[in-house]
Amino acid sequence: MTSGCIFYTDNKIGEPIRSIVRKYILESGLPITSTSLKPIDFGDNTVVEGKRSYPTMVRQIRIALEKSKAKYIFFTEHDVLYPKSHFDFTPPEDDIFYYNRNIWRWKCWDDRAITYERLLSLSCMCANRELALNHYKKREEKIEEWGLDKFRSREPRKARVWGYEPGTKKTKRGGFSDDDFDTWSSEYPVVDIRHGKTFSSPKCSLEDFKHLPTGFRDIPIEEIPGWNLRKEFNL
Repeated sequence: MTSGCIFYTDNKIGEPIRSIVRKYILESGLPITSTSLKPIDFGDNTVVEGKRSYPTMVRQIRIALEKSKAKYIFFTEHDVLYPKSHFDFTPPEDDIFYYNRNIWRWKCWDDRAITYERLLSLSCMCANRELALNHYKKREEKIEEWGLDKFRSREPRKARVWGYEPGTKKTKRGGFSDDDFDTWSSEYPVVDIRHGKTFSSPKCSLEDFKHLPTGFRDIPIEEIPGWNLRKEFNL
């Protein structure tokens, strides 16, 4: 298998988001390896014991990467809409983490969506499976070394300092590793749905940022290319 998906969830997402997101991931036609805190009927599923936390998410990712047989892995999450064109990408290098930069952030059920330069998300990452697996094994080891209590909060400070997205923050700036990253842009954008149970802060309006992001854009949801969110969610 050349490419596949890993899907990790804390089972906290409700309908209709849950079913609609899974529908579009299935349309990729790629094999799916899922990890969850409760059994789900989605791909090759493994239940991981633990409570919702950053250490648990890292463990879920590591287990999914170990179980997948694909060479290249798309990271997928339970509250992100993926167009089929997102999955057309193949990493040109095996030692670089790649991110789809064509992404809009939408706070459900608002009328507008935002984006800005360097909006890079773990949920839009694709990389060589072995590269990602080695990285997450090291993260897991370091979390245990530092002590789990430092990572128990909803958005733990140490995880923010490291950076959630591999390759995007070098160690000289406090990042976890000196891995490299690059970006690609799919034909149609990914839609990151922000809601009350997202792991990280929603940040869906300009007022949510301490520093103005470069290239900030705010548009009506009707203008998101390739998507009809009003029809999709009966808004």
